[in-house]
Amino acid sequence: MPTTLHTLTPGDTAMFRAMLTLFGEAFEDEETYTAKQPDDGYINGLLSDRNFIALVARSGDEVIGGMAGYVLPKFEQARSEFYIYDLAVDEHHRRRGVATALIEELKAVCARRGVYVIFVQADHGDDPAVALYTKLGTREDVMHFDIVPHNRTP
Repeated sequence: MPTTLHTLTPGDTAMFRAMLTLFGEAFEDEETYTAKQPDDGYINGLLSDRNFIALVARSGDEVIGGMAGYVLPKFEQARSEFYIYDLAVDEHHRRRGVATALIEELKAVCARRGVYVIFVQADHGDDPAVALYTKLGTREDVMHFDIVPHNRTP
């Protein structure tokens, strides 16, 4: 069955939830992605926000891949960047170009929105992700820090 790509819009809550389930399974973190999913109103608000983009890859009605991230308006120039927050493909559909197709579709969506650059981070040891992103972009080695706000305990 051919793979189709779809940019999620308000009303696509079932596909959004299927994407969350896929992320939970792919990242082995089902608690984070499925236990406290937001209500449909929250999801539709997110999907209405021009600064949020979610794409899914489907085989028939099944969501087999997903990508979600944020448009970040810049302050030093009148332009924006896009950050891929999560990208995953169902384990039975990997190594078939699904992730590459999602990123190629994202590039088109971002071009239409005037996004200057797309960036993503990969964890050390996640060799498939590193290989994918190396094939599609320029690698920068940076450090990442999590800083906890005062209203939350670590």
